[in-house]
Amino acid sequence: MTILIEQLPVEIQADETNIHHAQNQKELVLGDGFAVPQTNAFGHNFRDYTVESARQQGVEFFYKINHLNQTYDYVSKMRVEYAKLDKAEMSIWQCCELLNDVVDDSDPDLDEPQIQHLLQSAEAIRKDYPNEDWLHLTALIHDLGKVLLLPSFGELPQWAVVGDTFPVGCAFHDSIVHSKYFKENPDYNNPAYNSKFGVYSEGCGLDKVLMSWGHDDYMYLVAKENGTTLPSAGLFIIRYHSFYALHKSGAYKELMNEEDKENLKWLHIFNKYDLYSKSKVQVNVEEVKPYYMSLIEKYFPAKLKW
Repeated sequence: MTILIEQLPVEIQADETNIHHAQNQKELVLGDGFAVPQTNAFGHNFRDYTVESARQQGVEFFYKINHLNQTYDYVSKMRVEYAKLDKAEMSIWQCCELLNDVVDDSDPDLDEPQIQHLLQSAEAIRKDYPNEDWLHLTALIHDLGKVLLLPSFGELPQWAVVGDTFPVGCAFHDSIVHSKYFKENPDYNNPAYNSKFGVYSEGCGLDKVLMSWGHDDYMYLVAKENGTTLPSAGLFIIRYHSFYALHKSGAYKELMNEEDKENLKWLHIFNKYDLYSKSKVQVNVEEVKPYYMSLIEKYFPAKLKW
């Protein structure tokens, strides 16, 4: 499948092995199944936080509140609370179905129920990487932590669940979307947290770094503590798929260790499907359900604590 483009996005450039340019350099072919669309579901460029629209205004307000409240102390408290995994007991697929009630207010590209985004991402990857079944499942479950928005999981506000993630405990990087609003964050002027490394050290590894609290870190905790057999790259994708300052802008690389650098290669591959597969064209859930149920059984216990 092909589309015409003027310039290859940064995220797509990272996956050179699965991209072939036509002779005129304007035609992009991605494997056999997935073509990068030119615009998002609203007809705008992907991740365009400046285009004037009613949704853009809401997205900017979301990030203003997010950047004010995501502090080192807040994240520490939330990780302790939700690491208890005492909110529910259910299967992966039951959690997928819960996302029918969730719409992400931070997303400028789509306002469809989240289960469709999960299946769109997973099916696109499945077509281009048929032998990497762990990656198919990772795509299906990467956003399941958004159940934090629901009453039985604490009904957290959107700013504490969705949106781009970033480290806390060190200086906020300018590449973070709407970074101007960090000036109101209490950590911004705290000398313990506002230096380049803050409470961390060079090469310490991202697993030692506290990320802003949200669905990424929560789903990582759920998967890890329930004993998933997904490879480390799968857990890395789940935990850092919203960390755009790293995988789009290259910020905070000085905190990474060697394992992080290897796993980042898979995150670059995953990212284009997570971002560019968002569409108004819906997947037939019942048609693909048996395949994903088989993967869930392979990599997860029947019931998980959440």
